[in-house]
Amino acid sequence: MKSATRAADSILTASSLDENVILRGFDPMALSSFRRHARPVQLSVRECIYEPERPIRHVYFPLDCVLSIVTQLRNGDQIEVGTIGREGMSAFPLVFGATSTANDCYCQVPGSAVAIETDHFHELHAANEGFRRLLDRYLQAYVNMLGQLAACNRLHSVQERCARWLLLSHDRVHRDTIPLTHEYLAMMLGTGRSGVTIAAGMLQQAGFIRYGHGNITILDRLGLEGSSCECYDVAREQFAGLLRPVQAADTADGGQARAT
Repeated sequence: MKSATRAADSILTASSLDENVILRGFDPMALSSFRRHARPVQLSVRECIYEPERPIRHVYFPLDCVLSIVTQLRNGDQIEVGTIGREGMSAFPLVFGATSTANDCYCQVPGSAVAIETDHFHELHAANEGFRRLLDRYLQAYVNMLGQLAACNRLHSVQERCARWLLLSHDRVHRDTIPLTHEYLAMMLGTGRSGVTIAAGMLQQAGFIRYGHGNITILDRLGLEGSSCECYDVAREQFAGLLRPVQAADTADGGQARAT
């Protein structure tokens, strides 16, 4: 996978930064510091964010792309264990005090993001309490979702999980057509290509999506929501409270970071 270093054509405007939920929650001081060091990038499919056991050099805040965290098994099989969109950022290992991780992270759905070097991320994280609170809330919501998706992968059908993944991706990218092959979708759902083919075919036959030439187009969002499991609604609820006020000691919940 190639390194994600290409700059986007656009500049960092306030409206573009608002596309990312964490950046939207920055106070003026944190936002000013962030903009001095950040740069816009345009990420393509399979563009590397970080690699296993290698130092993490940059942190990415998606604007309309989707990043996948992937675990590779000894036999070469890969499975997605996490997804990052405009509700978050790629710096999980850094927040936990690590400099590397055992997983791959790369761009799954192409689009734009904002990148900042790891050193500047650490400086901002250390200096701004509001930023730390936002990240705490995001990480808790993310961990909650990992537990929900573990149950989802065990108990819900491939068709329900496929609908859930497409809905979350639709929310993240702001466009109806999502570049996605059966191979990638199978990896993300932890199932075989044949199962994905059947599930996507049923959703297409129902008129909810159109699939072809490596693209999936959402045609009937309400119908797709009806085909999804409850986990889609849970995902939306988990991140809905991320931008509650973070000033002072967050007295509404006794200073405890939470995302509900």
